[in-house]
Amino acid sequence: MQIHLVRHGKTSANEKRLYCGQTDLPLSENGFSEITLLTKQGVYPRADIFFTSGLLRAEQTLQLIYGEINRITDPRISEFNFGLFEMKSYDELKDRADYQAWITDETGGVQCPRGESKRQFETRVLAGYNALVEETRNSKKVSAFVVCHGGVIACIMEYLHPGTRNFYERQPQPGRGYTLFSDKMYEPI
Repeated sequence: MQIHLVRHGKTSANEKRLYCGQTDLPLSENGFSEITLLTKQGVYPRADIFFTSGLLRAEQTLQLIYGEINRITDPRISEFNFGLFEMKSYDELKDRADYQAWITDETGGVQCPRGESKRQFETRVLAGYNALVEETRNSKKVSAFVVCHGGVIACIMEYLHPGTRNFYERQPQPGRGYTLFSDKMYEPI
């Protein structure tokens, strides 16, 4: 079995370097152009079953790649809930004590105000990932194509390959990702 994890295309928040998790933004013009180009270049593999987080940027990315197809949406594979830090930049947040507590937290237990903690995020994402793997297996499909988010992909990769890279190094560029194989090997998309 193969699981193709692909990050959605760029949004205006990506371009402005803002924390964007649950805000339901569309792809930016650059996002549309880049996904269209990668699709024309044949970057994306074929698949038998499709999943998205249900957020607009993931839905638009899947549609640009494959057109109107059946998909399963699962909000458990949506991006981190940044709460009050949502749609703000590092520069806007860096002097806040609650932000400093969150970014320096090594245990994963500090929540963003009105958001989630790293531990809560990981629990949610891994439940969604394990469910889509099980759905793919139960439906006797050979490959799944999953359009989700950079943080989600980094979380899954850290779970499957702990300690081999840091979390942020695992986040693929927009429109890119990894193909995971049953034997826990992977390759970039």
